[in-house]
This record gives sequence, C-alpha cells and structure tokens, in this order.
Amino acid sequence: MRPSSPGWTVPLVAVAHGSRDPRSAATVRELVAAVRERRPGLDVRAAFLDLSTPPVFDVLAELHTEGHREIVVAPLLLGRAYHARVDLPALLDDAHTRLPHLRTTVTDVLGPDPKLEEAALTRLAEAGVHPGDSRVGVVLAATGSSHAPANARVVEIAERWSSTLGWSGVRAAFASTAEPDVPAAIAALRARGARRIAVASYFLAPGLLPDRVRSLAGAAVVAAPLGTTVAEIVLDRYDEVRAAELRSA
Repeated sequence: MRPSSPGWTVPLVAVAHGSRDPRSAATVRELVAAVRERRPGLDVRAAFLDLSTPPVFDVLAELHTEGHREIVVAPLLLGRAYHARVDLPALLDDAHTRLPHLRTTVTDVLGPDPKLEEAALTRLAEAGVHPGDSRVGVVLAATGSSHAPANARVVEIAERWSSTLGWSGVRAAFASTAEPDVPAAIAALRARGARRIAVASYFLAPGLLPDRVRSLAGAAVVAAPLGTTVAEIVLDRYDEVRAAELRSA
C-alpha cells in the first residue's frame, strides 16, 4: 500500500479529450512520456474523457487499488470550454461516488499561458515561419466552442501577435462551431496584403479538426499540433495546485 502523505509524491493523471483517430491518443502518450522525463519519480498517467482508452475512471480506480487516496488531475485542454467545465467534473463526481475515499484536485487548463503561445510559435518556426516577415499572414487555428469566452481567448492571442510579431497580420479561425473559418481568415489576411499564408496550430494533437484545417488551408504552410511542446505547462499546473495544498495544510 502507498497511501498519499507528505512522504509520497501525489500521482498526476493527465486527461485528454480522446479521439477516434489513433494519432491523437499516440500524441497524448508521447506528451505524458515527456512529462515523466522532465520529472523523474513522478507517477504520471494518461486518461481520456471519451473515444480513447483508458477512460478516466479506470485510471483513478487503478491508482486507488494501488493505495493512493490523493490524485492530481490535469486537463490537457487548451481552454475552459465545455469539456473542462462540464464533462470532466461530471466524470470526477461519478468517481468520487464509486471511490468515496479518493480525493482529487483538478488543475487549471493549459491556457491561456505565455508558454502555450511560445509552443505554438515553436511549431510555426519548425515549419519555417518566423516573426518579423511582413509578407506573411498567420491564421491561428483552433477548435471553436459554443462557449464564447473560450473563443475570445484565441482572438486575443491573434490580436496580440498581429500587433507585436511583425507579420502582415494575424487572424483567429475556428474548425467548428465558431466563426470565422479558415478560408474567411485567409481572405481577410490577403485583403491586408499578405503574400504568404501560414497556419499556427492551436490544437493539442492530430485528428479530424486539425485535418479539416489543413484541407481548408490550401497552399498555406500548416504548423504541427502542439503535442510534447506543452509538457512544461502540465508540470506548472501540477506544481501550482501542490504548492497551494501545502500552504493550506
């Protein structure tokens, strides 16, 4: 038995949305491996809200069986939309009913965060697109949400990049639910005089929606999803909640 106490490191369960596309779960597992590599000795496990395995409850139950009574849950979500506000809390409520002695602490989502923006810029640089090229217009492509504040965060990043990074312009675009879509954002950038178009990926992993963005982007350079570039942010979120718990103990 390894009950949680000040003498034990509290495990971290990193929870992603899940996808029917196997590339998505594979990318999440690569990210979790990158988190483990940066924090040797920390028990880090992947779980999924839906569509991929293992599901959240199974991972929590496994840790409970191993003797843990305290777990940190980190949503691998870029914003506070429906999955963070509704889906994950409902799954954890069910887990607490079925495992009444288990305590979970949920971290904040990954964004907004300057490191998240740096990760998106890193992926753009890997695709050969760097700040300061006034010929380039950049589309910041995200999933899109029915929760307007989540979309607004993406728009804020695009507007900040547009005013500070020396490109012809930057426009947010959404793969579903919200507007503008990628073609509309590209048209707006071309109207501003952009001669080349690049797409920055505000997606964690490959899947249906990133593929849709790529198909709509035409000849534009499209950056890869964020993947392992957000490993440090996951650890930041873990450290934030652990520090707060130790202060209140």
